Amino acid sequence: MHTPTEERIIRTAKNIYGSLRLPGDKSISHRYGMLAAFAEGTSRFTNFSTGADCASTLACMEALGAKVRRLEDGSVEVTGVGGRVTPCDAPLDCGNSGSTMRMISGLLSPQEGCFTLVGDDSLSRRPMERIRKPLEAMGARLMLTEGHAPLTIEGCALHAIDYTTPVPSAQVKTCILLAGLQTAGTTTVREAVRTRDHSELALRAFGATVERSLDSVSIQGPQKLRAIDAAVPGDISSAAFFLCAAALFPGSSLVLDALGLNPTRAALLDVLTALGARISVLNLEEKNAELVGTVQVTAPPEGLGSTSISGALAAQLIDELPALAAIGPFTSGGIRIRDARELRVKESDRIALVVRNLRAMGAEVEEFEDGLDVPGGQTLHGATIDSGGDHRIAMAFSVAALRAEGETRIQGAESVAISFPEFFSLLDLVAER
Repeated sequence: MHTPTEERIIRTAKNIYGSLRLPGDKSISHRYGMLAAFAEGTSRFTNFSTGADCASTLACMEALGAKVRRLEDGSVEVTGVGGRVTPCDAPLDCGNSGSTMRMISGLLSPQEGCFTLVGDDSLSRRPMERIRKPLEAMGARLMLTEGHAPLTIEGCALHAIDYTTPVPSAQVKTCILLAGLQTAGTTTVREAVRTRDHSELALRAFGATVERSLDSVSIQGPQKLRAIDAAVPGDISSAAFFLCAAALFPGSSLVLDALGLNPTRAALLDVLTALGARISVLNLEEKNAELVGTVQVTAPPEGLGSTSISGALAAQLIDELPALAAIGPFTSGGIRIRDARELRVKESDRIALVVRNLRAMGAEVEEFEDGLDVPGGQTLHGATIDSGGDHRIAMAFSVAALRAEGETRIQGAESVAISFPEFFSLLDLVAER
């Protein structure tokens, strides 16, 4: 179990006001780091994610022969292995990062050598069977420990497959595409719900040909990747906490510069708009096939309304749902979430933790196997919050605490370093007290 080591006190705020530029998108940083390390040549990235998860990806790729340099100006240089990794004797430590473990498994399965992937306690409880099935269908040799990490891969030549993912997952899709990149023939991944497409866009940026239809992605292998220079856009999943905070205070005004606005990730803006928040997107441009822009959010004078999230929208918003649930009590009509069972197998059981912590703050909330109902029009009081060592729970309840009466104590606050080490200092910058 996670033992919290750091507690943060969050006090009531009067308003959210100011402008921020957020650290680089975690999903894009993982993929750029991994592909750069696999490509030929040296890639250079500005605004690379500062989170511990992306550092885990870089450390694993370094252990496999890539060279990583952090420059004084904060940028990261990665010199790749030109398509052939060097197996290392020690296990590859993925830390807390499911993205690292699931995606790197696809990269390593067609390589020569034996590789063992390990992670922390939380990662060792997360499901890995979902990558084993497609990789074994391609001929890969993987050994799991009761469906979880540690995970051992004996690299071998693979064959192309046409695979339909049973659960929509961008990580599983990426795992298969990275194996397909190195495999003769056309590998196709089909998905009932379109998941974030950072991998397809990143592969194209690194010079690969990837074909996309409405419900599938195909890659012809083998292909070589070549180095790029890129600025990583601000992380919209990190922005979610600030956007939700600004939506809580009539009279707020928050500007987020150089934010990633990939359409497969920007559904949060639609949900906040449906709740009544006023959102403007300025200076929209395309960089390495990713959309980047400036977002301004102001809260409606009459407060937020109500919304229901289910189906494909729940899959698209999976990372943002804890923040939306945490502001549900402050809406007039409440927030209803369904089809989000995946939340139960994240860094924690996020449904159970959201429910427990909302109740600790005095909220009424009803729990379901695949979601929750949070009625609106409620008043919350400060409480001691158990983050369960989960970064998104710690941040979501820091936002709820801004509108609660009295002080809120966030236990396990150090967990935010997994994705967003700067979170608390940036929150202090824009929260007027």
